[in-house]
Amino acid sequence: MAVPALLEPLDPAALWWRVLVAYLVGAVPFGLVMCRLIKGVDLRTVGSGNIGATNAMRVLGRPLGLVAFALDFFKGFAPVALLGAGRVDWQVACGAAAVCGHVWPVYLRFRGGKAVATGCGAIVAIDPLIVVSAGLAWLGTLVLTGFVSLASMVMGVAFPVAAWLRGQPAAVIWATGGLTVLILVRHRSNMRKLLAGTESRSRFGARVRALWQRPTE
Repeated sequence: MAVPALLEPLDPAALWWRVLVAYLVGAVPFGLVMCRLIKGVDLRTVGSGNIGATNAMRVLGRPLGLVAFALDFFKGFAPVALLGAGRVDWQVACGAAAVCGHVWPVYLRFRGGKAVATGCGAIVAIDPLIVVSAGLAWLGTLVLTGFVSLASMVMGVAFPVAAWLRGQPAAVIWATGGLTVLILVRHRSNMRKLLAGTESRSRFGARVRALWQRPTE
């Protein structure tokens, strides 16, 4: 199927409400809500203080943390898939609005998450193979280093590269590039911890490395 023309003029009357709905959906802090309902904990006061799925997993445990990730992913995917109307320009606009909602949620005085899960969902709705390619970079980095934050940053950098290699339109490449910058900026505290040697490692990465390093009989 041919990619819809990217330079078609936007219809503001048809687009504005889609962007607004995408933003409001993206702004729903699922991890925060789950932690309050299930554990009675304000996610902003524990761990990294972030409202995203990684911090939610510290409070809720892996199974419920994965549910929080799936919900954050879905709030990026749904607006693009349901409101994009098959037009790349609308898809990019709705995806960007959902990501902005997650990062700057109106419900939390514009203090939100780091855009990774919601950004992945938005990109999957446009081209799943971009996220598959970037996801391999994420997994490889996590296994080699054990740092989820570094893996997320590497995946962010891989997004526009994968979009370009996939032959996506310029708007998708620029949008994924913008997401890269946003992810890097939102992880600046993690960068400082990595440089200082105080960033915490994921147990998953350590377990995989231990399996690789286990001597064979």
